[in-house]
Amino acid sequence: MYEYAMKYYEEEDYPRAKHLFELIAPKYVGKPQGERLSFFFADAQFKTKSYYLSSYQFERFIKSYPGSDKREQATFYEAKSYYLMSPKYSLDQSDTEKALSKLQLFINAYPNSEFFNLASEMAIELGIKKERKAFEIGKQFDRLGEFNFPVLKASMKSMDNFISENPGSIYREEAYYIRLKSATQLAMNSTFDKMKERFETAKEYFDSFQKNYPQSKFEEESLTLFSIIDAGLKGEVDFIRINATETTEPTTEK
Repeated sequence: MYEYAMKYYEEEDYPRAKHLFELIAPKYVGKPQGERLSFFFADAQFKTKSYYLSSYQFERFIKSYPGSDKREQATFYEAKSYYLMSPKYSLDQSDTEKALSKLQLFINAYPNSEFFNLASEMAIELGIKKERKAFEIGKQFDRLGEFNFPVLKASMKSMDNFISENPGSIYREEAYYIRLKSATQLAMNSTFDKMKERFETAKEYFDSFQKNYPQSKFEEESLTLFSIIDAGLKGEVDFIRINATETTEPTTEK
């Protein structure tokens, strides 16, 4: 069975190989062939796209044979198994978190590896996916806030967190703009006694946006928002109401 398992593996008949590896693996624990067989079993799982099982088998191999010359490769393919299980950004990102953790461990442990550049690219890609998940949550709050003004508070908070936690994100500029837009909409649809304070907050967000992105792709939109903010700070209520953008009749924010 061992000979046939190796024959199937070498012929790239991985489904048959992994079936035999699974049957005979317990018999070779502690024997000279055990290390080789354990690695090939994990690799056959990977080659057949059984990534959950390959991640488990590679991790088991690493723990069982810490001195193996295959340890570096096994560490990379364990991380890659999780990388390939990472779902699209809109779904739960537990496997993405796991993949990032494993990739970072590999990058730290093997800076001279032939897999180093690929591992770094994979980590960057997963980092962007995580950022997009967080960004889209805040963006969704902003959309909902157009019809339910209190939700704009959640949009502002989400974008505050996103900006502070993702300083190099490709979505950061838009996050600054959405935070400004949400703050302006909240202020212009507030009760009169809260307008001034909220327009002052919106002005702070505008100044921050301008400072960080003086030539933004959202420049025209941000200047339109500033005209509303300026009117609000001057108490020009009629101008504010004319420029209110509600398409339905949402509840005024208390």
